[in-house]
Amino acid sequence: MVITSAFAAPKVITADRMIDVESGKLINNAVVVVDGNQIQAAGVQGRVTIPDDAERVDLGNATLMPGLMDMHVHLTSDATKHGYKRLSVSLPRAAITGVKHAQDTLMAGFTTVRNVGAPGFADVALRDAINAGDVPGPRMFVAGPSLGVTGGHCDSNLLPYEYEDYSEGVADGPWEVRKAVRRNIKYGATVIKFCATGGVLSKGTKVGAQQYTLEEMKALIAEAHLRGLTVATHAHGTSGIKDAIRAGVDSVEHVSLLDDEAIELALKNGTYFSMDIYVTEYILGEGEKAGILEESLNKERVVGKRQRENFEKAVKAGVKMVFGSDAGVYPHGDNGKQFARMVKFGMTPMQAIQAATINPATLLKQQDTLGSLSEGKLADMVAVPGNPLEDMQKMEDIRFVMKDGQIVKTLAM
Repeated sequence: MVITSAFAAPKVITADRMIDVESGKLINNAVVVVDGNQIQAAGVQGRVTIPDDAERVDLGNATLMPGLMDMHVHLTSDATKHGYKRLSVSLPRAAITGVKHAQDTLMAGFTTVRNVGAPGFADVALRDAINAGDVPGPRMFVAGPSLGVTGGHCDSNLLPYEYEDYSEGVADGPWEVRKAVRRNIKYGATVIKFCATGGVLSKGTKVGAQQYTLEEMKALIAEAHLRGLTVATHAHGTSGIKDAIRAGVDSVEHVSLLDDEAIELALKNGTYFSMDIYVTEYILGEGEKAGILEESLNKERVVGKRQRENFEKAVKAGVKMVFGSDAGVYPHGDNGKQFARMVKFGMTPMQAIQAATINPATLLKQQDTLGSLSEGKLADMVAVPGNPLEDMQKMEDIRFVMKDGQIVKTLAM
């Protein structure tokens, strides 16, 4: 059942336990007091003052935690349409599809997302519609069109020369990339995303080959930082990962082909890694049916295993990590399936939950308002039955969702 509750009396949410992601501790007999769209207090029942007029919601044998945050989604992309099938999708159709995906994502417990690439600024329009209350969905940080070199991963390479088909984010050279950043900001982007290397799902690119030069990356990132925006880069290949970190990028996406120097650079610079280690299962299992090219399937067969090995290596080294699913390549709403893989390949359950809560809030410089159940922060929270620290597959079964102080989903625990 989905309900919407307007701001009125304060709300008191109780549950058998709550995850404090800042301390990394589990709190029993938990209570959170919400007033308007903010958390007024959180802690142990009996030690927190409860307003007399509060509306009470008792979740019983459940675990409360902050609203989840996915740092790599494409809400306007359809997982059933890859390769040449995507040429049949118009921009208006992609935007309308995004409305459905936004709701699916919110119902899966992800109250904040970073949308790292959408044609025609469709993600900006979707964000604005959500903020206006026209459609339900998560809080969105949006990139608009991803930036990339001519013929690179962020270009459109499916059609022959006579069509003169280029993606709108194509920009070559230091001043052109600065101009592209300025254009994206002009039309509503709140983060910048660029492609440093080839990719799995692009036609004719080598997955490990660097595309932007260090000089171009420095110009692009400097322009974004000058305007106060954070920058994410798609980077599978080792040299592209390292040059992006050297250039000052805030997060590296995918990060498949690491070496020790790349890890050392990330540790030195405080760079975040966003590694989509579940998506390989969908690509290799369902990708051919969805239209993924055989060329891309072959690349994934090589890259997927290496990425998971390097995920474990980066976690062990202490690199900062955020949850990034690449939903849109696989179905929206299934984002939570990645949690169990993050634990399987090296994280503790607490680290995996922190990667989807306080870490992304810090990456986005939103740690004062998002990412934990703390006094004064926005009231974003979710709950699952039982204890996910004992079984991470419970993160695929979100039963309660509150976004911005409003309950948008509640199911029996």
